[in-house]
Amino acid sequence: MNTTFDIDSMLDTMAGALRPRLDHNPLMIGIHTGGVWVAEQLHRRLGLTEPLGTLDISFYRDDFSRIGMNPQVRTSDLSTSVEGRHIILVDDVLHTGRTIRAAMNEIFDYGRPDAIILACLIERNGHELPIRADVAGQSLTLRPNQHIKLVRNEKDGTLALTLQEANE
Repeated sequence: MNTTFDIDSMLDTMAGALRPRLDHNPLMIGIHTGGVWVAEQLHRRLGLTEPLGTLDISFYRDDFSRIGMNPQVRTSDLSTSVEGRHIILVDDVLHTGRTIRAAMNEIFDYGRPDAIILACLIERNGHELPIRADVAGQSLTLRPNQHIKLVRNEKDGTLALTLQEANE
């Protein structure tokens, strides 16, 4: 399957859908790693002035004991209180919903937000939990052996999506 993705167009779509929701002065939080990359782009496009928060959900995953430690654990950075805030939680690909569940668990360890809006660059089929994106750049239906991954060019920071087929 040879698919090209227009990430700029997807980010524009997401920014347009998020713009009417900015009246509550939301705090934007990206999930490491791809979610932070998408959040950085959205943060700029929306002209948000409050610092971007970041989460590393490695210790919050429900499969931690099964898959082990992520080899690139990063620190979470929420320099602003989440208590009573409207949060825009950003991830790159929503698949099973387990990453988002883990991110919400971590956010609630920092305080109780009033609302969380979920924004994902790609929402794909295969949900295992009742979690859906409020804002998505694109929705995809993939076969069970297909996976989509966001990558960033380290030289110029550009983002690209790659579609991969796992051997069955």
